Amino acid sequence: MAVNIELTYGKKLGLPEYSSHNFSVSLKAEVARLEDVPGEVERVYQILQASVDGQIVNAGFVPGAAAMPSVSVGSSDTRPWRCSDKQRDLVMKIIRENGIDRAEVEQLAVSRFGRGVTQLNKLEASGLIDELLGKSGRNGRKDGAVRSFPQQRAA
Repeated sequence: MAVNIELTYGKKLGLPEYSSHNFSVSLKAEVARLEDVPGEVERVYQILQASVDGQIVNAGFVPGAAAMPSVSVGSSDTRPWRCSDKQRDLVMKIIRENGIDRAEVEQLAVSRFGRGVTQLNKLEASGLIDELLGKSGRNGRKDGAVRSFPQQRAA
């Protein structure tokens, strides 16, 4: 006697301003014997959980995100960086490869440009990258020149 089972896995994330996002996935399966149900449930649960977790990391629209302060480098916040994707990837690579403290990089960006790392424009991100490369003992320029940026302070 075949047994049909239907499993659903979902997750709800709380977001700012009393908002939330839900995501769930359902799957129907058939097992040949009643004794096979626990094993099939475990297998399907792992598939569903991985599927939901893989998708819900993209929060999409977040109410009030424009008014929220900038976040730490590498946080789970999904808002896009203002600099280019290549610059973002390079900042993260320099941090990772040189064991630089992320909070230190965030503080450097705030003290230098008056805003957090994710809010830096392309020019500011370029200046931050040069400073990070300098801290790691590399200047990042093929010609050996060091780029200089004036200090900017928040008004």
